[in-house]
Amino acid sequence: MAIGSTIHVFAVQLADVDRGVYEDFSLRVARHPSETDAFMMTRLLAYCLEYREGIEFSAGVSTTDEPAVIVRDLTGAITGWIEVGAPDAARMHHGSKLAGYATAYTHRDPEKVLASWSGKTIHRSEDIVLHSFDPRFIEDATRALERRNEMSLSVTEGTLFLELNGVSLSSAVGTHQLP
Repeated sequence: MAIGSTIHVFAVQLADVDRGVYEDFSLRVARHPSETDAFMMTRLLAYCLEYREGIEFSAGVSTTDEPAVIVRDLTGAITGWIEVGAPDAARMHHGSKLAGYATAYTHRDPEKVLASWSGKTIHRSEDIVLHSFDPRFIEDATRALERRNEMSLSVTEGTLFLELNGVSLSSAVGTHQLP
């Protein structure tokens, strides 16, 4: 018998001063058995840091033709393609051609991700930004995870301040582009 996804519930208070986005919302995040806590946390942070009308999590690992987080306009057209982890160059190329905006968030070494993209064809590669966090930040955040979570996220001047279930953490949000 297959093991099902674990559902995590988040009550989120978002204050993204850099973008002028202030919202309170609830999220149900399904973590597939093959997904690590670090990947799920990065996916959650990507959702929050890209929060806008039409944003949603994709159907997950069973949907290979969509990114981890997707943005659609009112007609259903894809306007934002947000990858998580270490997506290959072909996925970034496909997403950049399909959507008006493509980006990625990683919990891994950003230099290794960029190196895997180097020399490959990626549509509008000069517009794609890879975002990363301080090395221990994601690891520390995953230790605070519970099934039901209270989360406050503030972003100011490129620094993320996270309070998750009473644990306070911070990280610079690194931005990296292909040379």
